[in-house]
Amino acid sequence: MIRTAYREDKWKFPFIAYTPKTTDKKLPLVIQLHGAGERGTGNDDLDKVDINGFAQFMDEEFEAIFVMPQCPLNSFWAGKVESIIEFIEQLKEEFPVDCDRVSLTGLSMGGYGTWFTAMAKPELFSAIAPVCGGGMAWNAGVLKMPVWAFHGVEDNVVSVTQSDEMVEGIKKNEGNVKYTRLDGVYHNVWINAYTKELIDWLISHKR
Repeated sequence: MIRTAYREDKWKFPFIAYTPKTTDKKLPLVIQLHGAGERGTGNDDLDKVDINGFAQFMDEEFEAIFVMPQCPLNSFWAGKVESIIEFIEQLKEEFPVDCDRVSLTGLSMGGYGTWFTAMAKPELFSAIAPVCGGGMAWNAGVLKMPVWAFHGVEDNVVSVTQSDEMVEGIKKNEGNVKYTRLDGVYHNVWINAYTKELIDWLISHKR
């Protein structure tokens, strides 16, 4: 995969993109939202956005586009939902994106951003994978896309009940959800969550 940093003012967020070396067709788009510790200015600290998550697999080739934006300092993804949606629309205009295969994932603060953004614009996404985040369980019924949630039972930063309640809210509304709830795992459940299996799962779904 080709790794490129984008810092131009036209973008809603600075970001790192991984794209295939060659392509002649529309591709699935996977957006990954980082945690609170990776916020920054988009300059010398932009490399932080792919410390965790799918970057570990990007020395291989995938038929997909992976985008990892950076949240500004002193802000948080759940407060940037409108900007995230606008950012995705920018990406669809600038990259060869299959608009029926746009998925969203995120860890910790990014897990919250994933839940909140998907609830705000559910029709935009083919699948989502929130990792150790939380949302508004009373509104989980709007999530009709496939959902794969992850949380460590021993998480002492974001309580596992946050994901429990979201998953239960989806199930009550007969939604499509799978839940990896790991005993003996703390907040860094993203080590278990971000696998090639999850990549294949995300890019396999269509709206």
